[in-house]
Amino acid sequence: MPEDAKRQAAAEAVKAVQKEFLRQTSEARATRRKVFKEAREAGLNLREIGELAGIHHTTVGEIIRGG
Repeated sequence: MPEDAKRQAAAEAVKAVQKEFLRQTSEARATRRKVFKEAREAGLNLREIGELAGIHHTTVGEIIRGG
C-alpha cells in the first residue's frame, strides 16, 4: 500500500472511531440521565444517587437537569 493510501486509510479510521465514540457517549449520557431521573422518582435523593454513582450530588442534579 503506498504511503499516501496508508495515511488516507488511517485518517478515515480516526474519523470513523471518533464518530462512533461520540454516538456512544451521547447514548450513554441519555441513558444515565433517564436512570438518575427514575431513581429520583423512586425516592432516592441526590446524595444517595451520587454515592451510588461515585459522583458529587451537585453533579447528579446537573445531570438530571440536562446540564
